[in-house]
Amino acid sequence: MSEVREIKTVNRTIRCYDMPESNIDAKTVSSFGDEWKAFHGFDEKDLKRIGDMYFDIVTDEMLNEKSTVIDIGCGSGRFIRYLNGRFGKLVGMDPSRAIFAADELIGKNEKVELLMASTDNIPFPDNTFDFGYSLGVLHHIPDTRKALNDCVAKVKPGGYFLLYLYYNLDNRPFYFKIFYWLSNLIRLGVSKLPAKPKRWVCNVLAVLFYMPFVLLCRFLRWLGVSEKVRKYIPLQAYERQSFYVIRNDSLDRFGTPLEQRFTKKQIQEMMTHAGLTDIIFSEKIPFWHAVGRKK
Repeated sequence: MSEVREIKTVNRTIRCYDMPESNIDAKTVSSFGDEWKAFHGFDEKDLKRIGDMYFDIVTDEMLNEKSTVIDIGCGSGRFIRYLNGRFGKLVGMDPSRAIFAADELIGKNEKVELLMASTDNIPFPDNTFDFGYSLGVLHHIPDTRKALNDCVAKVKPGGYFLLYLYYNLDNRPFYFKIFYWLSNLIRLGVSKLPAKPKRWVCNVLAVLFYMPFVLLCRFLRWLGVSEKVRKYIPLQAYERQSFYVIRNDSLDRFGTPLEQRFTKKQIQEMMTHAGLTDIIFSEKIPFWHAVGRKK
């Protein structure tokens, strides 16, 4: 086990572990540390709206007030806050200084432990947790497959793991892929900027890139156009989100130095390889999020 430092805050003691660099991208970790330092003030409506999107396929059998849980890549701690009252004990883990933003958002909670560590160095024995999740994280790690294997190893046999990885637009029309290609070109430039200019540019992109589609979807919804039609508009997922969340996701999307995308078939294969079975994919946005039971 690597060396550990303890940092005391007003809410708890946070353990910080030395992290090997074999499966971590330091620039990406630093970028997310800056992001969650800037965006950690979610209100309860935002938290519920976001949490409901990802946990729609999680039943009380999978996760309940008796469960021991690990959140891998917890960022600002928004999902921990969302799940409050739905677990017995929860460990939130992040390799960046976002862990201190999580400490602030969660506040005092004896059922929550926070630590700074990477997927290469999860400081718990295998088969420890009843439920684990990693949402929007592992696609920012160089070897996503290995990271998923390391995460699932910490879940008990019969326990569950919830995963969200960026999709490869495999269930979308061709123009979505053109839209992604253009946005990715922008990301390659924006992600190289220093933290403050990056945030400013991403705020501008939230207005120029996101909001025209968001406002169009909101207008069509007001007219009574069904979601079956609106879903063919890029960024329709944000039509009910606050501008704060949109600004946050703009920084998440355009500010990250490393991102990977996967098809549903690839995610299914990785989850199976990690030891998960009875895999359920949500057919709702965001794509793709899925939950599986450990053999």
